[in-house]
Amino acid sequence: MTMTPSRRALLAAGGALLAAPAVAQAGFPNRPIRLIVPWPPGGSTDGQFRAFAEVATRILGQPVVIENRAGAAGTLGAQSMAQEARGDGYLVGQLPITVFRYPLMQSRPGWDPMRDFTYIIHLTGYLFGVVVRADSPWQTWEQFLDHAKANPGRVAYGSPGVGSSLHITMERIAAEKGIEFLHVPFRGGADNAQALLGGQTQAMADSTAWAPLVEGGQFRLLVTWGPERAKRYPNVRTLRETGIDIVSASPYGVGGPKNMDPGVVRVLHDAFKQALHDPAHLAVLERFDMPVMYMNGEDYRASVQRIIEEEGALIRRLNLRLN
Repeated sequence: MTMTPSRRALLAAGGALLAAPAVAQAGFPNRPIRLIVPWPPGGSTDGQFRAFAEVATRILGQPVVIENRAGAAGTLGAQSMAQEARGDGYLVGQLPITVFRYPLMQSRPGWDPMRDFTYIIHLTGYLFGVVVRADSPWQTWEQFLDHAKANPGRVAYGSPGVGSSLHITMERIAAEKGIEFLHVPFRGGADNAQALLGGQTQAMADSTAWAPLVEGGQFRLLVTWGPERAKRYPNVRTLRETGIDIVSASPYGVGGPKNMDPGVVRVLHDAFKQALHDPAHLAVLERFDMPVMYMNGEDYRASVQRIIEEEGALIRRLNLRLN
């Protein structure tokens, strides 16, 4: 029997429909999507994701609901996803760099970053910096470091947690300069800032959760950790400009449990990419001095492998352990 071009086209179309992921036929999403933000409300990450979720809700036609699960340096969301058996797309979350770092610091890791997650989209990174109270005696970063070196173990700084990029970078600085800091971990930027305001700590190493207090005159920004000076703080030097060759931005994205349906991943990626570049979301990124750092899921996964290799070498050099 001779097959006409039109018949071949119809059969090909039918085969494509049969081969299409079940998501296309199920109409994903048809209920709310939970997005875990593993930090308290009010910080830069929470603010970024709330704007992101609002835009994604409009695109997907279903609510993208933020769930704040603060603690363990931003790894509680990853724990939830690693334990989730259903990769149906209705549970996703931020994957901060601590998710890749913690297993390298544990004798019995609770998850494997390369096996236990599906990587959907890479989004952005932070502007980090160190602030002190405006009434402190340190006008410059060098004055602060000199004082800390002269007073080993007596200068306390707050960070978002043990193993966070803020903690790791401060320890790298301490090792390079021969300083012994006192590290005080907090669950989020609000608690960290309150401790500095109250005099329980002498410095705060964090993302731009400190920005309103810098602009309000309560805090003084001594240094930022990006590759170049922040647009909002053009008079504040970077670590590199002070002679410390470190850039730290702790880039992150969104992932889900392992074995997610590729069709579900595609729907989420496309919606999230549109939300990332939406003007309303870009305005929030600009407010927090957070750059767009887009990668698709495949490239994101490859970058995680590189991060694990680099962080492993750093953790071994600094001899950092959680247990």
